Amino acid sequence: MKKRSIFTRFNNWFIFSLMTLVVVTIVIASTMVINYLLKEEIKRVNILVNAIKFQQEEVTPSLEVQELLLSIYSSNNTIPVIILDEKDHLIVYKNLPAEIGDDAEKIVVLAKKMANNHPPIEIKFSNGNNQFVYYDNSVILNNLRYSPFLLGFIVLCYFLFSFWFLRTVKKTDEGYLWAGLAKETAHQIGTPLSSMIGWIEIMKLENPDSDGIAEMEKDIERLKTISERFSKIGSVPELNDMNFNQTISDNYNYLKTRISTKVQFTLLLPSHLILLPHNKILLSWVIENLVKNAVDAMKGAGTLQMSVLEKTKTILIEVKDSGSGMTKYQAQNAFKPGYSTKKRGWGLGLSLAQRVIQEYHKGDIRISQTEIGKGTTFRIIIKKKETDSH
Repeated sequence: MKKRSIFTRFNNWFIFSLMTLVVVTIVIASTMVINYLLKEEIKRVNILVNAIKFQQEEVTPSLEVQELLLSIYSSNNTIPVIILDEKDHLIVYKNLPAEIGDDAEKIVVLAKKMANNHPPIEIKFSNGNNQFVYYDNSVILNNLRYSPFLLGFIVLCYFLFSFWFLRTVKKTDEGYLWAGLAKETAHQIGTPLSSMIGWIEIMKLENPDSDGIAEMEKDIERLKTISERFSKIGSVPELNDMNFNQTISDNYNYLKTRISTKVQFTLLLPSHLILLPHNKILLSWVIENLVKNAVDAMKGAGTLQMSVLEKTKTILIEVKDSGSGMTKYQAQNAFKPGYSTKKRGWGLGLSLAQRVIQEYHKGDIRISQTEIGKGTTFRIIIKKKETDSH
């Protein structure tokens, strides 16, 4: 079991590391692409600046040069550009937001804001009438700045959803597996049990007053109950309004005679009647699992207390032992199928108990308290009917 848990944890960390690596890689790759596009836009602005300077300094440019300059001007359809003189008088502008319009004052204010993102490029002329080119990122590039994080978030959500989906499918498959195993166990027990009932009847004819036969009948009835429990796993059981105290009391009386006399086993019940919808056979199974685990944890000697507490909307059943207690890791994994701290057993008892309480009785079962060397308290929570007046 330890090897399996270590291997499982290694797989979990590997998957987590792989997911993190993929998301980080996507973010870094997208950031590199955006930085490349940013540098390309800056290059285009520099080409535009050089074209403006050449045009104003060249007195008689050739037709080819004029066509080239016109091509450079017209190629910029995305980068916002504002050109001002040394006294902040507007000379020319292009690709500005629609809300700015042709308002010169707003355009100058916008140019100063652009300077916060990119320092203006100064165009020096021989006549001393220098100009300043203000520019900003294109709208597309500004929007792309957030795309790496958005893309990384989407990929992370996809991985998490896939992990959750596969885990849910796995749990569902495990549930069907254990239910099938339980039903098959009930079927296998039923065949020799029927034969044993027949032999008991024959023995009773020969010696009807035998104490041994009477005890064997009790054990056979117990085997019939166990078989019925297994057969109910995987099907929807009937929940009937029954005396809850009586169910717990009957279970206590049966278990008390079958555990070690070194265990001081006590039961605390409310003095008044509690009617609660429950399945007596399955709930008794849950209690039996908790009691047997407690006795094992105490190594057959100690104090064991079972109590029923009534709250406003719920009924609590607590099983408290003075056993070895659990570590934090053991408590977190106690209800997982296949997990067990014992050398024997399949680790199904608490898992099936959780299923009986959560799925069939719509309640909850948990470890409410545990401490190494001081014991463990299991708590079952079952909701009362809304019409219950208690």
